[in-house]
Amino acid sequence: MRNLVAAVERIDPLTVSGRVAAVNGLLIEARGGLTRLSVGARAAIERRADTPLQAEVVGFRETRALLMPFGPVEGVAPGAEIRIDPMGSAVRPTRAWLGRIIDAFGDPIDGLGPLPQGPVAYPLRAAPPAAHARGRVGERLDLGVRSMNVFTTCCRGQRLGVFAGSGVGKSVLLSMLAKEADCDVVVVGLIGERGREVREFIEETLGEEGLKRAIVVVATSDEPALKRRQAAYMTLAIAEFLRDQDLEVLCMMDSVTRFAMAQREIGLAAGEPPTTKGYTPTVFTELPKLLERAGPGPVRPDGTTAGPITGIFTVLVDGDDHNEPIADAVRGILDGHIVMERAIAERGRFPAINVLKSISRTMPGCHLPHERQIVTNARQTLSAYANMEELIRIGAYRAGADPMVDRAIALNPQLEAFLGQDKDEATSLDESFELLAQILMSEAA
Repeated sequence: MRNLVAAVERIDPLTVSGRVAAVNGLLIEARGGLTRLSVGARAAIERRADTPLQAEVVGFRETRALLMPFGPVEGVAPGAEIRIDPMGSAVRPTRAWLGRIIDAFGDPIDGLGPLPQGPVAYPLRAAPPAAHARGRVGERLDLGVRSMNVFTTCCRGQRLGVFAGSGVGKSVLLSMLAKEADCDVVVVGLIGERGREVREFIEETLGEEGLKRAIVVVATSDEPALKRRQAAYMTLAIAEFLRDQDLEVLCMMDSVTRFAMAQREIGLAAGEPPTTKGYTPTVFTELPKLLERAGPGPVRPDGTTAGPITGIFTVLVDGDDHNEPIADAVRGILDGHIVMERAIAERGRFPAINVLKSISRTMPGCHLPHERQIVTNARQTLSAYANMEELIRIGAYRAGADPMVDRAIALNPQLEAFLGQDKDEATSLDESFELLAQILMSEAA
């Protein structure tokens, strides 16, 4: 019976024919077959001397449907036939996809042959689990990065944002997490990434070992906005499949900002009014729908809980302004934020995390009493040095003026060494606390 159901699901659904009425920039207006259309429906548009152009319905204008293409519109002519698939889009992943690199459609782009298709279709735009029907965050997760393990401890099923400007080291930090985090599988979404950097990230930054337990979804910056947005949905759909296999999933997306930019392009083309910094209202509607799909797994009728999806989402802050609209919206949705600063990167300390401005909303509940004391002590010491840093650098601070500052100055080299970490180095969560405790109890204190 199961095989029969799978075979029925693979039958092509009823398609409806329409015609191209107009092309305005990236927007294609269609007429005909409107009774079968809905927002999100997929279509194929005939082109002269070329393969059909894939498109998606993004809205309606009076009696016409508005479609955006997944590729260039060259070759589309007035009256060209449009074949509408009202069933939308879905993906059929399997565990055999681990170690593979795919595009926004779920097609392989690594040259390793076709991907096997699973029996169950997962919709790309699934609704997040209901709040009352999902579990709570689990025990803390060992990320392998000292500064995050101690100062922004993450629990299984938690969602963290990494906020940074360009060139500050987000991709390297993600590669460290992909290789060292204590999870079963990793799903990486490279949304709007530079084409040159994709292969570098996979081969050098992520590496062969990291790729073995990962599935990488890629949509580069030169691809249409619709494809960049779909790559983000594809990333979460694959993570949901692995979650339903009772696997502990680490889902990483670089970056949410480029997803928002893609949604802005789509909204403006469809006629939405621009609001803050040109972002359309649907941008702020789609962000929580996307990000809420990560988190603790849903509780099944038999009382068991599906595996958690721990989310790490990067935010490319505009002009290093951490209060710009997308950063502000994402910070309010996620369960914590990690701030990476250019000034720290410029002085050669990586990962360039400002631990005083970073926070995890599951802390201090996930810490033991002695660990809370260690973190509090370390934050006070780092804060004392940060408050007097300018005076210390120009030699205006006199030793003995403040015992707390004197202690901070003595411990600062060791604390900076603790916060810095090579990309191929890993430190367990317990070891991270032990190292920090040794620094705080050293004779220099």
